[in-house]
Amino acid sequence: MKTTETSADVPAQAGSGVTKTAAPAGGTPRAAKEGTVLNVFSHGILVIWAIMVTLPLLWAVMTSFKDDASIFRSPWSLPEKLHFDNWSRAWTQAHMSEYFLNTILVVGGSLVGTLVLGSMAAYVLARFDFPGNRFIYYLFIGGMSFPIMLALVPLFYVVNNMGLLNTIHGLILVYIAYSLPFTVFFLTAFFRTLPTSVAEAAFVDGASHTRTFFQIMLPMAKPGLISVGIFNFLGQWNQYMLPTVLNTDPDKRVLTQGLVELAVSQGYKGDWSGLFAGLVMAMLPVLAAYIVFQRQVVAGLTAGALK
Repeated sequence: MKTTETSADVPAQAGSGVTKTAAPAGGTPRAAKEGTVLNVFSHGILVIWAIMVTLPLLWAVMTSFKDDASIFRSPWSLPEKLHFDNWSRAWTQAHMSEYFLNTILVVGGSLVGTLVLGSMAAYVLARFDFPGNRFIYYLFIGGMSFPIMLALVPLFYVVNNMGLLNTIHGLILVYIAYSLPFTVFFLTAFFRTLPTSVAEAAFVDGASHTRTFFQIMLPMAKPGLISVGIFNFLGQWNQYMLPTVLNTDPDKRVLTQGLVELAVSQGYKGDWSGLFAGLVMAMLPVLAAYIVFQRQVVAGLTAGALK
């Protein structure tokens, strides 16, 4: 019968000439050194990247509180006096308030529509098998690879024939169609990671497919919804090409169009401080949204890998 050697038997073998040396807990010294070098290199790259991203943002914020003379005389120094009138001038005289309102209406409506329609389509494609399931899914994937530049001219005529040109709701519909392929692709993979036992239990209790989706599966997909919502918010907030082609009414311009107009007008006037103030105004909502929801974004991106 095979027996297990205990620690009490070790001293009895001391005279046998066999010496056992415990391996280092952290591996060989060479492997530990290579790991240290790799960590230093990766952290150095991250620090450099953080500096490259952060410095322009801080410089723009700092410059928005300077006057025009200080911007050219000492562009890298801190402002001697905070000129808050730059912000008020950009908000009122440069019509940034109107651009903000139009952008909030367009992005808010399109974001809600994209998440509702995209989550419903993704849930059906992920949970139900029916003829044409894969074909529809790959159509959405194809929509992600289709360049928007090729669709601008026919899209203009389609929107014009529907009577939606230069309208807020027409731009909302175009934004929804533009954002659906990525949303469906992202949420389809996310819904596949959710447990099916919860939905089956709801069906046993008599819940319909609609109730199961809205009351059970959709709350479970909250991390994925927040993640794809942030990505869509960034893309729709910074969208310039679509509103430039489909929204030529000066009273319905969105923020990106307003910033271009502001850059042209303030450049001729020499009001660079007002231009930087308007630029920071447009940047703050995007930055605030990412800071608030950064944990949910990471959780949504890594949820599928943790199954």
